[in-house]
Amino acid sequence: MQSNKLKSWIIAARLRTLPLAFTGPIVGSCVAYTNHGFRWAVAIGSIITTLLLQILSNFANDYGDFVKGTDHNRKGPTRALQSNLVTVEEMKKAIYIVSLLSLISGTILVFLFAAHLSLELKFLLFILGLSAIYAAIKYTVGNKPYGYHGWGDAVVFLFFGLVSTVGTFVLHTGTFDALILLPAISMGMLSAAVLNINNIRDYHEDKQHNKTTLVVILGQQNARHYHATIITIAWILLLIPVILQYHSPIQLVFIVTLPLFVKGIIQIFRSSEADILNNELKRLALSTFLLSILWGGGQIIGS
Repeated sequence: MQSNKLKSWIIAARLRTLPLAFTGPIVGSCVAYTNHGFRWAVAIGSIITTLLLQILSNFANDYGDFVKGTDHNRKGPTRALQSNLVTVEEMKKAIYIVSLLSLISGTILVFLFAAHLSLELKFLLFILGLSAIYAAIKYTVGNKPYGYHGWGDAVVFLFFGLVSTVGTFVLHTGTFDALILLPAISMGMLSAAVLNINNIRDYHEDKQHNKTTLVVILGQQNARHYHATIITIAWILLLIPVILQYHSPIQLVFIVTLPLFVKGIIQIFRSSEADILNNELKRLALSTFLLSILWGGGQIIGS
């Protein structure tokens, strides 16, 4: 019985999306290393905190869509509440627990692991952390969830791109370098692209239940062009800092992942089948994770 319940919570956490939680902290930490400001405690703390926020977002999304009826007849992967794997009360309790864990982890990260920062900067980062917890919950929960009003992509871009990547860099170094914005924007765009695949898949169900995602606003075909555009821009932005700070060919090792992204874009234009889109969502999340490791590692080794 306990093993079945554990499996239910693993399904609710949506393992296929969790690699995205690591991309911002990995990139931010690697850039900090090249700037001689790397700290292991900050790197590990950033990954744990962002992972908890991703799980919190997934739990809250499962709960919010279920109570609003949006999950009925959904074609995507198994949802915990929709499939009666957990109860509404259990999910609400899990949201409270993971929110608390995120708060504790973020507090330790900012005030203990990043003790070298000024008090003002610590409080700024702490407030950003609180905002991230609030945003993770309010995506689909509440009377006016932003995910139902076309703001999902923007918030994912902000917190899983800019805040995650730049925040990790600042936690390491206590400074700001404008060049960190380029890979941060890239990670944000790729995270938004994962959400976009999800919303292309759920277009008809979302429209039926008045969930106004960006895909519902743009239409499925325009959303595919948007998808190709943000992935292309993300790649260009990753190339710019490498060109500006070029030292070795190893810095370009991340290019080996490019065929994965090209294949994914082609597949998005070719198919509307839920199973194929589910596979592409997982592929893009894993490809982005691999890209972040190779890009960051290449800058460290090649610098």
